[in-house]
Formats: sequence, C-alpha cells, structure tokens
Amino acid sequence: MSDRNIHVQYASGRAVEDQHVEIVERKGLGHPDSICDGVAEQVARALAQTYLDRFGTLLHFNTDETQLVAGTAAPAFGGGEMLEPIYLLVVGRATKEYEGERIPTERVALEAARRYLDEQIPHLDVGTDVIVDVKLGEGSGDLQSVFGEDGNVPMANDTSYGVGHAPLTETEQIVLNTEQYLNGAYSDDNPEVGQDIKVMGKREGDHIDVTVAAAMVDQYIPDMDAYKTAVDNVQTAVSDLATEYTDREVTVHVNTADNYDEGAIYLTTTGTSAEQGDDGSVGRGNRANGLITPNRHMSMEATSGKNPVNHIGKIYNLLSTEIAESVATEVDGIRQLQMRLLSQIGQPIDHPHVADAKVITEDGSELDELRDDIAEIIDRELADVTGITQRVIEDELSTF
Repeated sequence: MSDRNIHVQYASGRAVEDQHVEIVERKGLGHPDSICDGVAEQVARALAQTYLDRFGTLLHFNTDETQLVAGTAAPAFGGGEMLEPIYLLVVGRATKEYEGERIPTERVALEAARRYLDEQIPHLDVGTDVIVDVKLGEGSGDLQSVFGEDGNVPMANDTSYGVGHAPLTETEQIVLNTEQYLNGAYSDDNPEVGQDIKVMGKREGDHIDVTVAAAMVDQYIPDMDAYKTAVDNVQTAVSDLATEYTDREVTVHVNTADNYDEGAIYLTTTGTSAEQGDDGSVGRGNRANGLITPNRHMSMEATSGKNPVNHIGKIYNLLSTEIAESVATEVDGIRQLQMRLLSQIGQPIDHPHVADAKVITEDGSELDELRDDIAEIIDRELADVTGITQRVIEDELSTF
C-alpha cells in the first residue's frame, strides 16, 4: 500500500435499494442538454487528438460551456419542416499556438461538432436545420507545465471533488438500459422513435413506475392511429425490458402529456425537442455515470468537454465511478459503495486530498474483513489515474 490518504468506513443510513422512495432519471442522446454534452465531449476529443498528432503532447483546452438555443418547427403527419434553425454555440478555451505553430482549433471544433450531430441525430440536417458556431478563447501554452510532462503525474487544476457509486439499483439499471435500448436496437427497427428520449424512474416500496418521453419522427407517422401504435409499442418494449432487471411490479407510461382529443402529441420533425422550444447546456443533464440520482451523492461539475489531463471535474467523477464499480465487482459482500475523491489544486492527481469510501455490506459480511481489499483496489486505481486520460481520448469512457 502507498501513503495515499484513503478512508474506508461504514455508510450511514439505509442502502438506496432499501429506501421506500427512489428517483432516477436519464436524458437521452437527443435531449438538448445531452446534445450539448455530446458535442462538447466530441470537440474535446478532437482537440486532444489534434494536439497529440501535431506535437505529441496534450495542450490546454476546455469546451464545457457549449450552449444550444432551440429552433422552431412545424411537424405534421407524414413529414413537417423546420421553420427556424437550432443554434449551437461551442464555447471554451483552446491553445491556438504552440512552439511557433498556429493551430486551426475552430475548424477542428466545427468539423467534430458537425460530425457528431450527423451521426447521433440522423433526422437533423446539419446543413440547414442547425447553425453550428464556435467561439474558443485563447488558452495558454504555459499551462502545459501542469499537464505532467516527461512522464510526471499532472497536478490538479482545481480544489474539487468527484463522486461515484456501485452497484446500480434495479431502478437505475432499468432507467439506464431503457434509454440505451430505445436509442439503439429498438430505434434501428423502429425509426419513428427519435433520439430525444427522457426516462424517469420512481420506485415506491416494491412498485416501479417508468415514465418515458419519446419524440416521434413525423415522416414515419402517417396519422394519429400510427402515432398511438408507436406509443403502445414503446410501452410494451420497455415493460418487457424491465423484467430483465427486476421481479418487482413495473408500470410503464409513455408520452403522458399527449392529449389525443386536442391533437396535442409529441410529434417532431427531427427527433429532438431542440427543434422547438427546448434549449440546452453542458452539465445540466446526466452525471458521469449516465444517470441523475437524487438518492445518491452527486457532483454538480459538468464532466463533458473538460480536458482529460488534469481537470478534476472530469477525471475524478469518471475515476470515482470506475473505482466503485471495480470494488463492487471484485470484493464479495458489498451491498453498496459510494466513492468520493477530493483534489487539492497544484497537487498530483494520483494523490487526492482524501479518497473516501462509504460502504454498506451484505448480511453476514463485516467491513473489517473487507477494508484492506477495498483500500488496495482504491490505491491501485489511483496509481493508474492517467489511464483515464487515454481512455477518454479514445472514446472508451462515456461522460454522460
């Protein structure tokens, strides 16, 4: 064991799975906030790769202030149209000159943002339905000194913290996998379901309610009957999926704001509510593990778009989740683990100010018997903290 400041102690209170009320949310890929998260992160990866390709090292950048202003659309059965385009502004800082060479940061960012939108929101015409703008302030090459040159571990850029937990509860698994399924295999076979899918899970005792808001794409919906069928099919699909994660009773609700008598339904032209009225910002949606979990400790930091070298708001949220998942997988007897990592500005990121694990054990297991194993895993993962950087750049870790 190293000299890292690691604490492993019992958590106070009941495990989330045992609490009477649990609330869990996920905003899907096409939600305006998630669009901002996704674009910001894709631009960040593109900048990082550009710096590596040109100079063999990472330079200072952040793109975590990206904003979206909703457009105006006129959806209609069989296909409507966009009336006013969505406006997406990629905002941040970037190193634009290094060792005497100018770097086309705005062009790199613009290409990355457009490519991401093309891939993730296929019904959104990037040429006409959305205006993508880039405003990157100048980042200083002098900040390279904190990035861990010559193999040194980078120094924390801030005094901040990250939070992670494992294992996921049944409700958390249902919410996460519902959105991923609807935005994956299900939508491949049912293109009428757009990418803006929001899932809210509520468990009271042993009853789980899942509320799904699914944007329907008008060109695949010829009339109201087809719309109702699409909604019913989503309800059936989610109900079937939920049985894979729980034996509890599950009730699924889809597009509950619809009013069929008045013709008010969730019909879109592009598959996202960003086409009409819903703005977006980085960091207002899912946390680093892909969920919004008010029953858990959470960090308010925006993970997407931050540099993956020394920005604690990104690294420690991802690493805390990785540590929690590793401990829950490798150590028998863990019912719930909450991991918190606190940095101190200017100090090596592999030596946090404190690494604090709060544990609830299974019946028959005692923390005294597990503490050393847990601490060793935490120590091991911290020693490999710079591996997070490479995995982020290679798109192996999701930030939202």
